[in-house]
Amino acid sequence: MCGVFGIFDHPEAANLTYLGLHALQHRGQESAGLVSNDGGMLHGVRAMGHVRKIFTRELLDQLPGRIAVGHVRYTTAGGSLVKNIQPLTAQFRGRSIALAHNGNLVNEAPLRDELERQGAIFTSMSDTEVVLQLMARSGHASVLEQLGDALDQIQGAYSFVITTEDKLIAVRDPYGFRPLVLGRLRSHPGSWVVASETCAFDLIEAEFVRDIEPGEILVIDASGPTRVVRPPQPRRFCVFEHVYFARPDTVLDGVSVYEARVAMGEQLAIEHPVDADVVIPVPDSGVVAALGYARKSGIPFEMGLIRNHYVGRTFIEPMDSIRHFGVRLKLNAVPQVVAGKRVVVVDDSIVRGTTSRKIARLVRNAGAREVHVRISSPPVNGPCHYGIDTPTRAELVASSHSIDEIARSIEADSLGYLSPEGLRAAVRERPGFGYCDACFTGNYPIRPTAGAGRRALRIVEV
Repeated sequence: MCGVFGIFDHPEAANLTYLGLHALQHRGQESAGLVSNDGGMLHGVRAMGHVRKIFTRELLDQLPGRIAVGHVRYTTAGGSLVKNIQPLTAQFRGRSIALAHNGNLVNEAPLRDELERQGAIFTSMSDTEVVLQLMARSGHASVLEQLGDALDQIQGAYSFVITTEDKLIAVRDPYGFRPLVLGRLRSHPGSWVVASETCAFDLIEAEFVRDIEPGEILVIDASGPTRVVRPPQPRRFCVFEHVYFARPDTVLDGVSVYEARVAMGEQLAIEHPVDADVVIPVPDSGVVAALGYARKSGIPFEMGLIRNHYVGRTFIEPMDSIRHFGVRLKLNAVPQVVAGKRVVVVDDSIVRGTTSRKIARLVRNAGAREVHVRISSPPVNGPCHYGIDTPTRAELVASSHSIDEIARSIEADSLGYLSPEGLRAAVRERPGFGYCDACFTGNYPIRPTAGAGRRALRIVEV
């Protein structure tokens, strides 16, 4: 779940891209990169860490040009390494190109094998580099035709932001798994912006124009945006964006994330009522759903868990040791809110179950008489192949345990999940706007090819 941003024709392209990436920091906290385009000459900065720590004023001053693309990374394919930081850049046939990718290619392994047989040398473990290699081997001369050749061969989830020569190009896969939106700066009507979420537009005072459509290639140059529409598949937007990843102030494919999460909480209260004294959220992603649960149930809402905002999101940390320690570092219970009370704890999901157990213990140790856990999504019982770093099926607690068994495992007095039907109603599924819920239902729109993730890393840069 990465974040991508691009801007066309602005005198402070790098500065605005920095701000856009700052607004998208929640989508990836391991690394960030920014590449500016100064008349076809690319200037890039990439590093591990958070946006505000990487991009100093001195560095931004070294990124000239009126076009820029940026990326915040959350590792799925390739590993959390310096060599995999995006945007990836390449030069071939006298042309330079930078590409930022949100998503995951499910047929990267056989494509990489074939490219290596043809003599390709890869400099990263990222699936995104396959796209650049395919473009370089295209028999066509124009970048758009080269890109089309690559898109004909790749499968999976991808929202691309690309710059080359004098263009900014946005691409969304035919299923529309990952979000991608188009905007325009109010102060510079000729300056177009593309981002993973609309919240990036708010910070730079850009107006939302529309979503990039599934299967669409949008080319922005001096004459303005030009659409190239490839055949779409049935729309399968990732429903987990609404559940967890997107910021509540974002609008995704016409649906407010905030309103969807309120609706999830309200439906959860209908499906799993309980006699209780207080509703508390697991901050931050459980807050809005907990508001909905409290509103529908009539039980008072309180902030019974306080988050240390100087700690990252535990779900997207790549190491188990960090993830488990991070729960204690990240949250603390408020005894004045929960002591002696029957408490409803609302969270967005349960993955392995270890985090939920530690949270239940925190609340109980603070004096809660009862702890009832309510989850604003269905049980996660299958891995995601399209850009979310969920564990293997064997590591997912819901894949091998009943709800009652999970409740005992996390030491809750009761446990209730939102139903798949309730979730679809909350996100306003409608004809032409379907969702991918494979991690809940096992209904995968595209199956990954054999051999994915089998490669051993033999070159490590530090």
